[in-house]
Amino acid sequence: MGSMGNSIHPIPAFADNYIWIFSDPGTNQACVVDPGDSSAVIKYLESHGLTLSTILVTHHHPDHTGGVKDLTNRFNSKVYGPKNSPFDGIGQELEENNTVSVFGYQFRILQVPGHTLDHIAYYCESPPSGGRPLLFCGDTLFAAGCGRIFEGNPVMMFASLQKLAGLPAATEVYCTHEYTLANLKFAATAEPDNPQLQERIAAARITRQRDLPTLPSSIALELATNPFLRCAETPLLTAASQHAGAELQDPVEVFATLRRWKDQF
Repeated sequence: MGSMGNSIHPIPAFADNYIWIFSDPGTNQACVVDPGDSSAVIKYLESHGLTLSTILVTHHHPDHTGGVKDLTNRFNSKVYGPKNSPFDGIGQELEENNTVSVFGYQFRILQVPGHTLDHIAYYCESPPSGGRPLLFCGDTLFAAGCGRIFEGNPVMMFASLQKLAGLPAATEVYCTHEYTLANLKFAATAEPDNPQLQERIAAARITRQRDLPTLPSSIALELATNPFLRCAETPLLTAASQHAGAELQDPVEVFATLRRWKDQF
């Protein structure tokens, strides 16, 4: 699915996590994003003749950080992650608009709290290979969904999603779970008459039947089909109002209602 330019590969971990990995062809050094499981990463590195120089962390949850200490012990990798994180394995603390350079990829940091308070995303506007812009967004934005609100509140999560929704439409979205089919099922319940959503469901089913990742997505595709980015659209206003049993006007209220509905779905 990704453009030819960005050679970013998923390492499957646990039941449905993806640990994203990309490397520097010149030096055989690699960078991983959110390595919850070190053994899956080590296996991948060994089979591809790579060494791990860099780890990017989006938030503190163990399925994103569980492998970090093991990997740094073995490879002495540099660990970037959010400032003020409960996870204590971060060497370089990052906040809004900081930049990180890895193998010619210049990442700008976006603070996107909601799922957790420490959550950040890594955005690269012009990858060195000339590929499309790309985003590592952890558990904030999912394909056709968004993360549960564990530590923040709906206002905060809504603002974080709006920040990501404002990135260029062509941006490739690398989130960290294969939740797409379940998210699409909810999206279709909330917005049954969206033809682009029906198309996406058909395509995602075929992808999963072939046991391939449905990711990366794109900001354009999310804007067209993700209910949590469509809270100002009439069909979702209506559906959320019906679900809440009240006339909702405010997109943030629509978002909060949709998120609660999805939690119970």
